[in-house]
Amino acid sequence: MKTFQEELKKLPERPGVYLMHGENGEVLYVGKAINLKKRVKQYFAKTVNRGPQILKMIQEIAWFETIMVDNETEALILECNLIKEHKPRYNTLLMDDKAYPYLCLTNEAFPRLRYAHQMKRDGNQYFGPYADPGAAKETSRLLQTLFRLRTCSRKLPETCGKERPCLNFDMNRCPAPCTGLVSQEEYGENVNQARRFLKGDFAPVIRVLEEKMKAAAESLDFEEAARLRDHIADIRSLGDKQKVSDTGGEDMDILAIALEGEGGMAEVFFVRDGRMIGRDHFRIGAGAEEDPAEILSQVLRQFYSGTPFLPKVILTDREPADKEALEAMLTARSGRRTEIRVPQKGEKKGLLELAKDNAARALKQDLDRIAREEARTVGAQNELASLLGLTDIHRLEAYDISHISGFATVGSMVVYEDGRPRKNEYRKFRIKFVEGVNDFASLAEVLYRRFSHGLREQEMVREQALYEPSGGFVHFPDLILMDGGEGQVNAALALLNELGISIPVCGMVKDDRHRTRGLIFDGREIPVDSHSESFKLLTRIQDETHRFAIEYHRSLRGKAQVHSLLDDIPGIGPVRRRSLMEHMGSIETIRNADVAELKAVPGMNEASAETVYAFFHEGELPD
Repeated sequence: MKTFQEELKKLPERPGVYLMHGENGEVLYVGKAINLKKRVKQYFAKTVNRGPQILKMIQEIAWFETIMVDNETEALILECNLIKEHKPRYNTLLMDDKAYPYLCLTNEAFPRLRYAHQMKRDGNQYFGPYADPGAAKETSRLLQTLFRLRTCSRKLPETCGKERPCLNFDMNRCPAPCTGLVSQEEYGENVNQARRFLKGDFAPVIRVLEEKMKAAAESLDFEEAARLRDHIADIRSLGDKQKVSDTGGEDMDILAIALEGEGGMAEVFFVRDGRMIGRDHFRIGAGAEEDPAEILSQVLRQFYSGTPFLPKVILTDREPADKEALEAMLTARSGRRTEIRVPQKGEKKGLLELAKDNAARALKQDLDRIAREEARTVGAQNELASLLGLTDIHRLEAYDISHISGFATVGSMVVYEDGRPRKNEYRKFRIKFVEGVNDFASLAEVLYRRFSHGLREQEMVREQALYEPSGGFVHFPDLILMDGGEGQVNAALALLNELGISIPVCGMVKDDRHRTRGLIFDGREIPVDSHSESFKLLTRIQDETHRFAIEYHRSLRGKAQVHSLLDDIPGIGPVRRRSLMEHMGSIETIRNADVAELKAVPGMNEASAETVYAFFHEGELPD
């Protein structure tokens, strides 16, 4: 572990943010401090007790940097911004970056109700946020139908009496204020009903609708009475879906966290005007700070730096670290006093317990999902290793050959790491040196080109002290899987032995119905339980290898009439390709020609002749 004694002496005794960097420059952790010098020195002090995550992080620190600010609130804001920017793996990270929609009553003479992605200080009235965007849109449509609110963008009242009503007027969904048929006061009654509804005050709205329903029935307008009856039922149904809580009519969020191992779940209840209007939860990643109070502090500052609305009160299940500084940051952002409270009794305490139960439940579901995913990936790979008597299998490579009677023969290489496909490392090969149908020789060519290239890249790493070369073959697998039986396995082992490489090779054999049957390893067939996760993993790998080879072969077949192997030679244009074919007659003759013979072809020079020769002979199979 590095001590950084000289760098620590130069640290300022001022508030700010520090960034811990790894060997390759990546940001490992971002933190804030009232006194940078004291805080950063604690990481490298020998006598301080630390959790395992902090110890692991400290071992990886290659260098650090600091940014000074004027006060702790600025440090909190900057820390949050940097965490979102760099997503350090040792910080507590919110896995979802969500925005919650609102319903907006516009500040116009004839207001409209519209769906809004964020709340703005524009004089309009906003209701929400709604954790379910679909529910917000449904509510908007319901209110526009119930209260006949206009949806058009006409400038009223300037154009009142000058416009023709739209279809909504004919469908009795709008009173058409654009025509002057309804006054601003009459239209305003509908708006006020909608406003009361959005605030959760259903009773007056239902009473008004009931009176209208009775009046319609008395005047024998039964169709209108039935319509109003259905609207009343819709409102009552919507009211039943919302959880009512006597919280004194406050706007508040209730946030609780559940922690287990190196992660957790946060649950948020949104309460507006004393009514819970929605909820949401999000995953918390593992953090370097294991103290729950510090984790809660990071969750609060990250979550509320990205939400458009800040309530007056945030209830939490424990007091966060830096509570006063957090409140100052939230207050500065909202423009009014924002408090963080820990309720001890009453309805608010009950709601908080409910939030904690929901967080714990959501966490358990998430952990179960992760466990299932681990079983089908890492677990399946470990099961496969145990079946073969191998240890420490991390990377698998699988190979397949595809052709039609020897035409356009291709090879495929797919890569799985920890049971998951690494598609950016897949490779495809067009067979250059094998004529006709010879799967074993084609397979040997693919493996030779792949591993000889890899050996050259590894040599570059040693000679140039590169961390990662530009090529994609430097990493060798822990196990090679062949789509085939003993013949393919023996061909692969012989080629690897020729190159001086020792990697276990396993064949994936199929039954008469072309389904995975078992494995060929060490000269014997090993049966695999068809219900096991390792069998399912093998099937996925075999299907993926076959799919990748077939797709490449099909693409070549489609180009066969207009494409030849010469098209793949870099720097050789259509004139030289045509000249080569006209004077040498076939690809095979060109392949067997030396540089002097190629240079003698009209239009060719020494450089182009060397390019053609290198294309056919670089990586050529050994005798």
